[in-house]
Amino acid sequence: MRGLENTMGDITIRRLERHEVENVWQIERREIVEDVYYFADGKLQSRPEFYDTRDWPEGEPELYTPILLDCFDHGGVFLGAFHQDKLIAVGVMDARPVQDYPDLRQLPFLHVSHDWRGQKLASKLYALCLNIAKEQGAAGFYISATSTRRTVDFYMRQGGVPTAKPDRTLYELEPDDIHLIHRF
Repeated sequence: MRGLENTMGDITIRRLERHEVENVWQIERREIVEDVYYFADGKLQSRPEFYDTRDWPEGEPELYTPILLDCFDHGGVFLGAFHQDKLIAVGVMDARPVQDYPDLRQLPFLHVSHDWRGQKLASKLYALCLNIAKEQGAAGFYISATSTRRTVDFYMRQGGVPTAKPDRTLYELEPDDIHLIHRF
């Protein structure tokens, strides 16, 4: 899995080196959001909210870079999709058990640059992470997802189910996220 060519034309997917982890912030996050989900009364509900997202939220790279490096240093899987030499998508799977769900592994980061969305890159990275998780004996993924309809719908199409009992540590880190479990 060191460097694998895929059938996605001139896109190469490979494991990132540690010094490349901070490059994940080069992913272009631009997005128009019109709907978000929230979890209430034991079920997923939606409401209209408009955001014209241009970049990563202020402070997010500073908050999450140490978390991602710690994940990498503990055997986390970092898969990058490259077009020529440009990083256009990233999928990350933590190798450590989730605290309240020790049979699951967290999928803490899955992003595709704006201009590359709609080309199945997220699905490809998700599937590769899923195969690695299965090889490592995990029973599924724990996902703390941004509450946008597009993001949550993607994870539900992959098999994720919103949970009314989120992992306490991950919920404390991201209380506005939609927390999902995907059992394989």
